[in-house]
Amino acid sequence: MSSLPLVFDAPRRGLPPKHFADLEPDQRIAAAAELGLPKFRVNQLARQYYGRLNGDVAEMTDVPASARQAVAESLFPTLLTPVRQISCDDGSTRKTLWRLHDGTLLESVLMRYPDRNTLCISSQAGCGMACPFCATGQGGLDRNLSTAEIVDQVRAAARTLRDGEFGEPGRLSNVVFMGMGEPLANYKRVVSAVRQITSPAPEGLGISARSVTVSTVGLAPAIRKLADEGIPVTLAVSLHTPDDELRDTLVPVNNRWSVAEVLEAARYYADSSGRRVSIEYALIRDINDQPWRADMLGKKLHKALGAKVHVNLIPLNPTPGSKWDASPKPAEREFVRRVQEQGVSCTVRDTRGQEIAAACGQLAAEER
Repeated sequence: MSSLPLVFDAPRRGLPPKHFADLEPDQRIAAAAELGLPKFRVNQLARQYYGRLNGDVAEMTDVPASARQAVAESLFPTLLTPVRQISCDDGSTRKTLWRLHDGTLLESVLMRYPDRNTLCISSQAGCGMACPFCATGQGGLDRNLSTAEIVDQVRAAARTLRDGEFGEPGRLSNVVFMGMGEPLANYKRVVSAVRQITSPAPEGLGISARSVTVSTVGLAPAIRKLADEGIPVTLAVSLHTPDDELRDTLVPVNNRWSVAEVLEAARYYADSSGRRVSIEYALIRDINDQPWRADMLGKKLHKALGAKVHVNLIPLNPTPGSKWDASPKPAEREFVRRVQEQGVSCTVRDTRGQEIAAACGQLAAEER
């Protein structure tokens, strides 16, 4: 098993000042001590940030007033500043464009459903995977996000829902790492963020690991490494075609880890976690929507994963000026039928936000 190549590391320039969510427990105690604060204050800060969803120290009333400015500067710098917020789907979908401390742009999308509230978050600013049909991939990679920049997207959304700032007051129930970036190319920070998202307060935000989805284009060694972390999140593999010949073009990382290697790693994840793996498949007109590819997909998935797999067909959300287009509905229905005929669960994902440039990276590209 090969290690992750250095080529996937983002430039280190521009990472934000350290935040409370970036620190390990002993580092938090040491940082508090430098500010003249006793150990118990760390627990108070954690309860404020993760439990009460306060990111502004001015709202942390159990912190001594004389210490708040120093705590804010040292432990709670402002990480995300909203630039634009636009809504659609009768007000049930809202996309936020954030500006980071160095001017970097990232996006998150909050979606309300009758039975759940889901946040789609970014793990990198931009993406280095270079998938040609993806708006983020077309823009390239700016940098990795810090752990705190990832966690704070979730905290902000949870607070927005709790306070009724986006429809009726509610609770954030699901988090999907399907925004900008390749999560497993920012492995250490993403895993740290997942632990904070899923741990109960005051260690984290208390969202069930089974309600968190981490996506990847197929970094096979990192999939195996994630399996060994023992966090039962849902793994979503962006496969997009079952054959190496086309996938080498659609998902260039396939030149390093083939379809077979990716599916072997996915099987390892399913066996280790006990969770069904999700296969993401963006259906593109006349590119990967042929009936024979549906047959091949179903056969390969059934052989590799058996009942431990579900296919999410995604109607492509075309980006401006792109040659790629969504498959027609008859082709989509035939594709689903053929995959299901091979004994593999397959459904079409509910698409949200097409009229607000909700395809990942589109809003940031417009802002630039």
